[in-house]
Amino acid sequence: MKSLLKYLSDYKKESVLGPLFKLLEASFELFVPLVMSAIIDTGIARGDTGYILRMCGVLVALGLIGLACSITAQYFAARAAVGFATKLRHALFGHIQSLSYSEMDTMGTSTLITRMTSDINQVQNGVNLTLRLLLRSPFVVFGAMVMAFTIDFKAALIFAVVIPVLCAVVFGIMLVSMPLYKKVQKALDKVLGTTRENLTGVRVIRAFNREKDETVRFDRENEALTRMQMTVGRISALMNPVTYIIINAGLLAILWRGSGAVSVGELSQGQVVALVNYMAQILTELVKMANLIITITKAGACAVRIESVLKESSSLVNGGKMRPENEGKDAGGAAVRFDHVSLTYKNAGAESVTDISFAAGPGETIGIIGGTGSGKSTLVNLIPRFYDATKGSVQIGGRDVKEYDLEQLRRVVAVVPQKAQLFMGTIRSNLLWGDEEASEEALWEALSAAQAREFVEKKEGGLDAAVAQGGKNFSGGQKQRLTIARALVRKPQVLILDDSASALDFATDAALRRSIREMPDAPTVFIVSQRTSSIRHADQIIVLDDGQTAGIGRHEDLLKSCPVYREIYESQFEKNTEKREESGHEKQ
Repeated sequence: MKSLLKYLSDYKKESVLGPLFKLLEASFELFVPLVMSAIIDTGIARGDTGYILRMCGVLVALGLIGLACSITAQYFAARAAVGFATKLRHALFGHIQSLSYSEMDTMGTSTLITRMTSDINQVQNGVNLTLRLLLRSPFVVFGAMVMAFTIDFKAALIFAVVIPVLCAVVFGIMLVSMPLYKKVQKALDKVLGTTRENLTGVRVIRAFNREKDETVRFDRENEALTRMQMTVGRISALMNPVTYIIINAGLLAILWRGSGAVSVGELSQGQVVALVNYMAQILTELVKMANLIITITKAGACAVRIESVLKESSSLVNGGKMRPENEGKDAGGAAVRFDHVSLTYKNAGAESVTDISFAAGPGETIGIIGGTGSGKSTLVNLIPRFYDATKGSVQIGGRDVKEYDLEQLRRVVAVVPQKAQLFMGTIRSNLLWGDEEASEEALWEALSAAQAREFVEKKEGGLDAAVAQGGKNFSGGQKQRLTIARALVRKPQVLILDDSASALDFATDAALRRSIREMPDAPTVFIVSQRTSSIRHADQIIVLDDGQTAGIGRHEDLLKSCPVYREIYESQFEKNTEKREESGHEKQ
C-alpha cells in the first residue's frame, strides 16, 4: 500500500486540508454537550429564557460552522481520492502495456480487468474515507473522554474502560476479515473470467447448445463467491451489535453513577446529560470507525493486488537505440536469421520450439506449416520480441533483436495475428494504426494490396465507414483483409501473416500473396498457414513437428524428402482427388 501513496503526491494540499477541516468540525462538535449542559443547569434551572435563546444561537452557529467545515473537507478529500485513483489507473494501464506476453499469460486477462476497475474503485473509496474519518473519529473519541474527565473523574473512568474494549473488538474483527476479503476478490476474478469467456464465446456456446451447462457453471462459481461474501459479511456484521452492547453498557454505568452523584450534589443534571451525549458521540464515531475499517480492509486487500501487478517487471529488456532499418544485411545476405533458437514458456515443463535454424533473405516469402500445436505461432512471435528466445538468437540485419529498441523494432516488423481484431471507430482510424501520418493514397494502396479496396469502396462513407467494437459489422474475411491492410500501411521490412488468411477463398488468397510480392520494396514475408496452397510458392517452407524442424526447402523438394509435409499435402489434395475419382467410378 505504501508504494501506491506516491500517486497522492500531487494532492498534498488536499490531503492535509481535508483532515484538517474535519478536525475543526469535530472540535466544534465537542463543545455541543457543554452548551447543552449550560442550557439545562443555567437557563432551564433558573427559567432564564434569554439565556436559553442565546445558547441556542450558539448551537446553531456551531452547527453552521461545522457544516461549512464538513463540506470543505469533503471537497478536498474527494478531489484527492479521485485524482489519486485516476493517476493510479493510468499508471497501472501503462504498466500492463509494458509487460510481455509471458507476464500477461501468467496473470490472466480477467484478473487484470478486475484490478483496473473494481480494485481501484475500492482503493479510491478507502482513500476518501481515510482522509475524512481516520483522524476525525479517534479525535472525537479521545476528545470526548478528555471532556468527560473535565466534568467528573469517576464517570470518566467508565470511558477509559469502554474505549479500549471497543478498540479490541473493532481491530479484532478487522484482523479476521482482511484475509477473507482477499479470498473474495480472488473469487470475483474467477466469476469475471467466466463471464468474459461466455460473452466473447457466446456464438460458440449457442452453436453447440451449451447454454444450460454454462449457466450451471456460472451459478456454481457465483454461489461460491456469494458464500465467501456472506461469511465475511457475517463477521463484519458483528461489529455494530457488539459495539452497541458495549456502548449501552457504558451508558447504563454512567446513568447509575450520575443518578447517585446528582442526588448527593456531586454532579448537576446538565453534567450527566453532557456525559451521556459524549458517550453517544463515542458510539457514533466508533460505528463510523467500524465501517471505515471495513472499507480500509477491503481497500488494503485491493491495494496489495494492484501493487503485485505494478511490481511485476517485464521479462523483455529494452535494447539500445539502433534502428533495424539502418542496419545492413548480415554476412550471409539474410534479412532475418534464426540461429539454434529454442523457447520455453514461463512455468512450462518442456520447450515449445527446439533448436530452429534458418535464414530468410530480403523480399523472400517464408512459409511455416505444421500440425496443431507444433509451434508455428510461437516461432514467428520471436521476431518482434513478443517472447524472447531462451536459447539461441533471432537476428534482423545481422543483429540480435534483443539489441534493438523495442519500439523501433516493432516499427519495421508488422504482425497480422490469427484473430482479426478491429477497434471501434472508422476504417480510416483502424488503418492509421499502421502509420498515423499515412496519406489517403497510401491507405487505398494498402487496401488494394490486401484485396479489400472493392468492399471498402462499396461501404457508405468509404474510409470513414463506421467500425463496430471488434469489427462485428464485418465478415471474417473482410476483417482479415482490413487487418492485413493495416499492417501494409506501415510499409514494414518484415511482414508476419499468422494464419491471417484462413477465412479467404483460394483465389483471394492467391491474389493477396501476389500483390504483396509485387509491392515496391517488398518485405520479407512469413506466412503461417494450415493450407499448403497458401505456401507452396514460398521461397522456403519451414515444416514444424512438435516444436522441431521436420524439413526446410521448397514445395517440390519437401514432397520428396519430408514425410510430414507430404502427409499434410496429400490430406488436402491428392487423397481427396483420388476419393472423388473413386466415387465417380462407383456411380458410373
